[in-house]
This record gives sequence, C-alpha cells and structure tokens, in this order.
Amino acid sequence: MFTGIIEEVGRLKSLNGGRIEIFCEKILEDVKIGDSISTNGICLTVVEFGENFFAADVMPETLRKTSLADKNFNLERALKVDDRFGGHIVSGHIDGVGKILNIREEGNALLINVTTESSLLKQIAPKGSVALDGISLTVVDAGAKNFSVSMIPHTREVTNFKNKRIGSLVNIETDILAKYVDRLLNFKTESNLTKNFLEENGFI
Repeated sequence: MFTGIIEEVGRLKSLNGGRIEIFCEKILEDVKIGDSISTNGICLTVVEFGENFFAADVMPETLRKTSLADKNFNLERALKVDDRFGGHIVSGHIDGVGKILNIREEGNALLINVTTESSLLKQIAPKGSVALDGISLTVVDAGAKNFSVSMIPHTREVTNFKNKRIGSLVNIETDILAKYVDRLLNFKTESNLTKNFLEENGFI
C-alpha cells in the first residue's frame, strides 16, 4: 500500500525482458529483498539491490497494462503502519495507460489534461483522487473522453513530470473506492429466469 507521495526519482539502469534495474539512493536506506516499491505507480518487488540500484521482475501482464517507456521513475516505498497518510490509498495496481493531451499554466499551478479509455474514465470523478505515474493528484474535471488534474510546481519539480510533454504516456490508477462501487453497480449474475424454467415450474 502506498500514498502517492513520491520520495525520489530514479533513473533507468536496464530493462531486459522481464527484469528492470533502476538507479536510486533514498529508497535504498532500509531496503530488503521482498520489499514493495512503487515505480511509476507500479508495485514492484525488490529481488536484488546494490549500493545505488534495485532490481525487480516485471510480469508480462504488467508490461501489457502499463508503460515503462520513461527513463525516469517516480519511486515510493510501501507505507509503514505508523507513517503519516499524506496522499490517498494507492495500491500500485495500474488500471491502464493515458496520454497527455495538454499542459498549461494556470496561476501558480499546471493544468494537465489526459485522455484514456472509457472504462477508466467512468471511475474518475471531479474532486476525486487519481494516481498518475504513482503521484496522488486531485481531479479537476472529468468528461467522456478525458480528465484533468492540477499540479503545483513543487510536485512537477520533484517527480518525473518535469520531463513530461504533450503525447507522453502515464500510468493510471483510479480510486480504489470507485472500483468497488463500479463493480457492485455493474455486476451481473447468470439469470435462471428462462422460458424452460418458466415452463417447468408451471408459469407457461
């Protein structure tokens, strides 16, 4: 479990098949084999680490559903029980990928517009929470084809978003509560109410 408050931006060391290695410093302070590290929002398990890097295995499903196209990665260690909860509940399970449509200054902030598939957009609500590349952000507006978030300059400077441009891909994790509500409202079970059932029970 994570909060979406980025601790460090790491650099890609290598990505070979299902193994990724990332240069980093801060998150290695108390790292152990088996620890979870959010890497651009993807929950990865540490399988090896050295003085200035860690390595993780990346499953085919992860490669299909996420983007690892960046050279710079937002990193966050898993939440400790006694930590402050600064962002929102982020599981590290990416729901899909979006594309940045526009980035523009708005006062002291940046307004970032992102497009993604409709199945994700229905789980994104204005003033709700969303994680982009693992960053906890508040949704400004959401429509049928895209949504927007506002980002303060500090967040852009201390994350990989300082390298993002129009057309850049971002990993999206929708709010966990929205997923459960969506599932409950749209869950369908196989109905036994068929013509044969009605005939067998004397209704026809």
